[in-house]
Amino acid sequence: MADIFRFDELTWPEVAALPRETPLLLPLGSQPDPETLPAILKTTQPAGLLPAIPFGWVGSGLEVREQVFIVLVQNLVGNLLEDGFTSIHVLTPAGLDLGPGIPSIVLPRQATGPLTVPADREKVIILPIGHTEQHGYHAPLSTDTLIIEAIGRGTAQAVPEQAACLPVFPYGVSTHRRSFPGTFNVGGRTFEDFWLAVVDTLVEGGFTRFYLMSGHGGNSSFLVNVVKYAGEKHPHIFCATAFLYLSGPQGVAALEARRQSRLGGMGHACELETSLILHLRPALIHLERAVDETNFITTPNYYMDWIEGGALTANPPWEDDTRTGAYGAGSLGRGEKGEYWLKVAIEEKVEHVGEIHKQYRRRHERRMRGDTKTTR
Repeated sequence: MADIFRFDELTWPEVAALPRETPLLLPLGSQPDPETLPAILKTTQPAGLLPAIPFGWVGSGLEVREQVFIVLVQNLVGNLLEDGFTSIHVLTPAGLDLGPGIPSIVLPRQATGPLTVPADREKVIILPIGHTEQHGYHAPLSTDTLIIEAIGRGTAQAVPEQAACLPVFPYGVSTHRRSFPGTFNVGGRTFEDFWLAVVDTLVEGGFTRFYLMSGHGGNSSFLVNVVKYAGEKHPHIFCATAFLYLSGPQGVAALEARRQSRLGGMGHACELETSLILHLRPALIHLERAVDETNFITTPNYYMDWIEGGALTANPPWEDDTRTGAYGAGSLGRGEKGEYWLKVAIEEKVEHVGEIHKQYRRRHERRMRGDTKTTR
């Protein structure tokens, strides 16, 4: 029987060491039962199971325009081809045709049915968006996804009458994709098109309040654009995003209260992210491999820390500042700090959910009074 391993639980050096003929499987929907895959693949060699795409195609329960979804899948497959992998298969439900350019295997049945959107249209819909990318020598590719999934779910569980959380989406934007194996990039414009289409579909279903909750810094500027497009297209809704998590006054105070690193110690695969994964999935962290990288080229208006600082925005090559892919002091990660920071991150997001409701209600009331030109 073939050994089925989770691709996103690897570190990037482990991905770099994989034989390029290793079969890689990209599921649509829920993760399939690993025991059924060897017979479907007709192979006994190890195969890697990538994070599943939870929705987007016709029949998924939350569909977008067909071409938008196909381009997103094409870009993910293209990332793997560019990295030299030669055996890539998208695992699809029966009846779905992604076109001739995408190698597909039809699964005999899905482990779960289509996504069920919440029945209560008055809730804030939380859309947690992570990513699959390198996190240094010591942390898994799934770091951003695991963290924002925990924050999104924790927020909805804390205020179930106010919010509902959809499944985490595990792919985003990394413009440094080619620098470190295992890093994906769906492309900025494709990312924007996809998430605007998701909001479109939910608005058509009667939802009016949205929180695009990102766990990956590379998504942030593109999500700002999505929010702007959505607000222009649907002026009666309230759609918001924020810079990652622990970025408001309460979050910043919590970071300062427990951090051990100096400025530059929190950025990527750093003290913060390592601590959070040590709390959530400690077996995935190899702390003995952590290499602290704090030699970011810093000037008064451009530097790296958790809340990126300075007046300048830029995108220089990552290789200028890191050999291992990390920005920060991962060796200082501790599970107890991660437990505390996760708690505060959820509290921060709960506050945001309350504000989204307040913004929507107050604006709706003002329109109903006729105080604005937007009356829909």
